[in-house]
Amino acid sequence: MSNEDIRVLTSQLAGDPSSLVFLPLGEALRRRGQLEAAEKIVVAGLTRYPELAEAHDLLARVLSDGGDLERAFDEWDIALRLDDRHAGAHKGIGFLYYVAGDLPQALDHLEAALAADPGAEGVAAAVARVREALAAPAGPSGPADSTRPPLLATPAPPPGAADSPTVFAGLEGAQDGLLLLDGNGLRLGGGLTAPDGSAVGDAVAAHLAGVFRDASRATRLLSLGSWTSVAAETADANLFLCAPAPDSLLLLVRDNSVPIGRLALQAERASEAARRWLERPA
Repeated sequence: MSNEDIRVLTSQLAGDPSSLVFLPLGEALRRRGQLEAAEKIVVAGLTRYPELAEAHDLLARVLSDGGDLERAFDEWDIALRLDDRHAGAHKGIGFLYYVAGDLPQALDHLEAALAADPGAEGVAAAVARVREALAAPAGPSGPADSTRPPLLATPAPPPGAADSPTVFAGLEGAQDGLLLLDGNGLRLGGGLTAPDGSAVGDAVAAHLAGVFRDASRATRLLSLGSWTSVAAETADANLFLCAPAPDSLLLLVRDNSVPIGRLALQAERASEAARRWLERPA
């Protein structure tokens, strides 16, 4: 949405504070990374429409983008109380349970989201991914006791050896060093291992959820156009980030002896594999 579109929506809302135009305005601000402004707009709208599930869902997405997962959960929970088939709320809570490592709860909500909206972007792949993880011997054995996910807990690691390298089959680092995630930070394929041997793919994917917003905002502020990739060199490893397709992100991690130019070539091959996998028939 352009600056002019946002100005028009802002003018309409100023002229009629009771208008539902706060929903598209709040969403536009969220997509531009103006989270504080988006939150103010949606909260003001909720004072007039406290029983509007769409508004609670939007506020939850704004809060989630800003890393306030506790409040995001509460808003999605309210949305479900108002509309128990709300696809966005089920998807959001399913993501939070996935990050928390409670796969049975995650699957329940993601399946509900898929049933409510079979065409919802990324949900079918997420359901398949969680089912695969639950079917592995190392998967969780049952749901958590609490209705709220332990959002501050360390996410449970993926099922290790049983994790299929479907996305990056045949590529170096198919299960350790390549990571594909969606715009919500849900790991779709690949994996990462910490120096101590623990699997950290899901945790890293969750932390990268806001990279789309941050990268887009930075390039816009610097008048650099749309971002295509980000490279980083550290004392222990070199990293390369790129977007194989809209609303997806690929992370490539290699030893710091691998030059950035070579990482870019490896990332290009991995991106091609990711695009083929993302575009495969459902």
